[in-house]
Amino acid sequence: MSNDPLVIFTPSGKRGHFAVGTPVLTAARQLGVDLDSVCGGRGICSKCQITPSYGEFSKHGVTVADNALSEWNSVEQRYDDKRGLKKGRRLGCQATIQSDVVIDVPAESQVHKQVVRKRAEARDIVMNPSTKLYYVEVAEPDMHDPSGDLERLVSALRRDWELPELEADLGALKTLQSALRKGEWKVTVAVHLGDAVFSPRIIHIWPGFYEGTLYGLAVDLGSTTIAAHLCDLQSGEVVASSGIMNPQIRFGEDLMSRVSYGMMNPTGSDEMTVAVREGMNALFVQIATEAEIDRDLIVDAVFVCNPVMHHLFLGIDAYELGQAPFALATSEAISLRASELDLNLHPASRVYLLPCIAGHVGADAAAVALSEAPDKSEDLVLVVDVGTNAEILLGNKEKVLACSSPTGPAFEGAQITSGQRAAPGAIEHVEIDPETKLPRFQVIGSELWSDEDGFDAAIAQTGITGICGSGIIEVIAEMRMAGIVDGPGLIGSAEQTGSPNCFKDGRTNSYLLYDGTDSDGPKIAVTNTDIRQIQMAKAALYSGARLLMDKFGVDKVDRVVLAGAFGAHISPKHAMVLGMIPDAPLDKVTSAGNAAGTGARIALLNTEARAEIEQTVHDIHKIETAIEPRFQEHFVNASNIPNAVEPFPILESIVMIPQVNHNTGGGGEGGRRRRRTR
Repeated sequence: MSNDPLVIFTPSGKRGHFAVGTPVLTAARQLGVDLDSVCGGRGICSKCQITPSYGEFSKHGVTVADNALSEWNSVEQRYDDKRGLKKGRRLGCQATIQSDVVIDVPAESQVHKQVVRKRAEARDIVMNPSTKLYYVEVAEPDMHDPSGDLERLVSALRRDWELPELEADLGALKTLQSALRKGEWKVTVAVHLGDAVFSPRIIHIWPGFYEGTLYGLAVDLGSTTIAAHLCDLQSGEVVASSGIMNPQIRFGEDLMSRVSYGMMNPTGSDEMTVAVREGMNALFVQIATEAEIDRDLIVDAVFVCNPVMHHLFLGIDAYELGQAPFALATSEAISLRASELDLNLHPASRVYLLPCIAGHVGADAAAVALSEAPDKSEDLVLVVDVGTNAEILLGNKEKVLACSSPTGPAFEGAQITSGQRAAPGAIEHVEIDPETKLPRFQVIGSELWSDEDGFDAAIAQTGITGICGSGIIEVIAEMRMAGIVDGPGLIGSAEQTGSPNCFKDGRTNSYLLYDGTDSDGPKIAVTNTDIRQIQMAKAALYSGARLLMDKFGVDKVDRVVLAGAFGAHISPKHAMVLGMIPDAPLDKVTSAGNAAGTGARIALLNTEARAEIEQTVHDIHKIETAIEPRFQEHFVNASNIPNAVEPFPILESIVMIPQVNHNTGGGGEGGRRRRRTR
């Protein structure tokens, strides 16, 4: 084992040992980490900015000392003086490795920018926002009937619009008199209509008739990405959508790693709160710039998130969520002012967080329940929000059950040898020819397949950089259908499988997907370790769903809904071959896209939906997988591809999965052939 310092890069998860004094940029390049630089390491371009993280990282088994990188040098100081570096940032070409270190590569320093795919889904929503605009004509002051300008404004609103007795935020009160006089006693006011926490009140005043609109944000705060949809509060239109990587990734890719970081480091929880709020504000600047609006026009925001993100965003230590009985500080819906969360929106902007369902089933699952409404379904529907932590709902009009499963980051491309997050150049779709056992693929940024004319030209700018989550799912499922990988997850040799792309890789075999080494590109292969990572992730997902089916007393479901940004890009057939989801007709497996984001939009644009989901959450039956004895049994069975015990008759009527066993040392096909179903 090397005595050189261990360097771990996030969010890629790539790691390696490097000699003391090695520049961070050099280490990144040798590991194939996506870190930009155009000035040849001279400290001029600033493209290679990185953020070192300090403290104890139990997941990685390292403690990062304050002096893990070399001291701040004159080149960095010169750049900081001239252009400024964000607090905590270093230049990767200048900082050198001194001891074990965890280094985050922020999105703006990555050559291949992440494609955050949490787009807004088309949906008809009844409009009833929390804040509305009202135009009124106000009586002028009278010496014979003295009263304050505010009182006469409130009286006019009550007279013309039947609004209740209103108060005014201090910011609105400060501008009231000038607005009335500039508008010749005609004004447009923004009124927050009140909720369980805030009384109805005036939050902004414009002189005369204001022809513009107000905006709100629906935000899906995920473990890996933060996605926001900017909505017109009058029309309901999604004006702009944008997303960023969650900056907390540098503290841990999965939720329990972040909880552990907070436990092991005295200021860890506060650091993560600051990081996510700063990231949120950066996203708001980005989305307002894209929409070409003033952030002061954003007067409402709805957030959905899992329980750990919920607590860390609010500034609550998530310690209790890391141990049984996984107690939440509160599971109720929360209404706050944006300023209480250090969010840079309108000074009087309100924030609403949907209720959490349980300690491991959060407000994001509540938003999915609001969007997909399993409680209103005639047939039995399984809703799976696929992500780093999968939320699962099963129900119909009779009842709804919910649980979560810790799938981990493998579905996001992390912990996979050639894995990466979705970005241009990443392999996202794969097919393997059943006869030749050779692959072809598509990459993000091009619709052409790798064996089609024009493919090389189409991907010339991005290249082929790795394989993202949907790609790794498809290639492993294709390998299973081609007999390249067996049920227990072992990749066969070239002799056993008949595939020239299988090659010896240490004590096991790997499957070559792409070799770009002749042109200084990467060699992308699927290893047995990759198979194991996906097996663990999909087994956790399936086991959660199967446990809910046990509780419901059923062996099959009528339909399956794949929710989440990642779920929208999963092929139902490949997911079923892999054994991620229960056996069901493929036409009954549909995608809901970013259902959590859709639920957030519904709650943003229709305040009556907030009361509805609060009641629905109270009625959902929560199942805690950690204390269910059958979960482990299901997990072991589901580790096979597709399953060691449970039959998949519908799937088997569509594809023939070879019954091969590559642990025997024998050659040949080792099983039956299956027909092509494309």
